[in-house]
Amino acid sequence: MTSAATEVLLSGELVVIGRVMSASNATLLAEVDGTRVAYKPVSGERPLWDFPDGTLAGREVASHLVSRAAGWDIVPPTVLRDGPHGIGSVQLWCEPDPGQAAVDLLPAGRVPDDVAHVLDGLDGRERPVALVHERTAELRRMSLFDVIVNNADRKGGHVLAMGDGRRLGIDHGLTFHCEDKLRTVLWGWAGEELTEDEIAVLSRLEVAFQGALGEELLEHLQTEEIEATIRRCRSLGERGRFPFPSDRWPAIPWPPF
Repeated sequence: MTSAATEVLLSGELVVIGRVMSASNATLLAEVDGTRVAYKPVSGERPLWDFPDGTLAGREVASHLVSRAAGWDIVPPTVLRDGPHGIGSVQLWCEPDPGQAAVDLLPAGRVPDDVAHVLDGLDGRERPVALVHERTAELRRMSLFDVIVNNADRKGGHVLAMGDGRRLGIDHGLTFHCEDKLRTVLWGWAGEELTEDEIAVLSRLEVAFQGALGEELLEHLQTEEIEATIRRCRSLGERGRFPFPSDRWPAIPWPPF
């Protein structure tokens, strides 16, 4: 099933106009019939020791599909298609509001009460700082979404604060691993009870993964990865709480931004 937005991304001519130099994998700024997009060709993916080669673009698309099925639309429209540098993910480019920051670094000791204080550290000039994030419904949904898709790389820079109040997530190549790998800066709800609506979404997704959504995801993920996602949804719903950071692997991505 495709939306009008994904149809545009799939059907138009893809023209590369630049490159995002800060990205660890090849991320190209492109246009599809005048619509600006991020194009990540499989040929530009760096090999990783814990994720199969050539699978990151598909995981980007799978994350969009799950976000859409949940009714949250956290991930901008994303498709897998051919382009000037071969098959890759193509995602609608969304420009955040430069005046907003959903995740931020503040001077240590100056953290307001209305934000979540995740950790303390030192900035590039050795000054004490605190990593914080807002406590909004939009960011809470993203935090729960990351647990579902087992996001191993939710950096602060991967959260886009849009001018209309939406909070969008990008860079979902490190998701859906069979092993628990949750690494995120969004720990502000750790241990908090899930709402009835959140548990209902988990139940709905568990069913969807075993039906049409699961069939669609098989184009991008292995069967065992989908099965692991089903188990995560079920376990999370049964516990009824956001997880705490694990002491078995790093809980914060590096760098955090």
